Amino acid sequence: MADPGDPAGGPGAFTPAPPFGNLRASSIREPRERQQERPRYIAVEGPIGVGKTTLAQILAERLGGRLVLEQVEENPFLAAFYEDARKNAFQTQLFFLLSRFQQQQQLFQQDLFSQSTVSDYLFAKDRIFAALTLEQNEMGLYDRLFEVLGPRVVKPDLVIYLQARNEVLLRRIARRGRSFERGIASGYVEALASAYSDFFFHYEETPLLVVNTSDIDILANEADLEALIGVIRRHRKGVQHYLPMATGR
Repeated sequence: MADPGDPAGGPGAFTPAPPFGNLRASSIREPRERQQERPRYIAVEGPIGVGKTTLAQILAERLGGRLVLEQVEENPFLAAFYEDARKNAFQTQLFFLLSRFQQQQQLFQQDLFSQSTVSDYLFAKDRIFAALTLEQNEMGLYDRLFEVLGPRVVKPDLVIYLQARNEVLLRRIARRGRSFERGIASGYVEALASAYSDFFFHYEETPLLVVNTSDIDILANEADLEALIGVIRRHRKGVQHYLPMATGR
């Protein structure tokens, strides 16, 4: 199944980072020398409901950068997929693959060195969903296309992989109230989270920061947010795991 992701902005490939009210009042643009220390292209990843778009929006605002959001709700096959996954999996997945590739090509044509860029998805993750939903012959055709497109996209300077316990993911999915997500089964969410875990266990293409978000809330608690931002700022290479402790509410 293609990832419904987190709430995305309007139609366009690139979306300005929205304001976040008083919660972000302290996030004043930082000195140029501090900004230059940051990765120029950050991708935020994780299973459905984990909070990818929320974090991507915050990071884009903090860095004064460009926000790239996955165009989830533009997929005309998505609602049908949730009604009959077997019948609609292949066209749903191909639409996501091609739309993500087109968006990444537009990103490649931009000057990545002129400003920071934050995305709420990693192109390589598309195959996770394909492997979960496509039949063998469909997967063979999908892989042929993926092998052509994959090497032609820009690799991030840093990938942030967000995790959460299954019950937390289900609660967050229910809270955002998307009508086409109401039929998502707990077993599917659990299988997807497991597939993500396996994918990133073997991931070596870029620096990787793994963050367990089960016990934090970066929108409701400023301390949670500041602690996470601090870890992101300091991470430069290799793999790092961050298991934050819940702060007082």
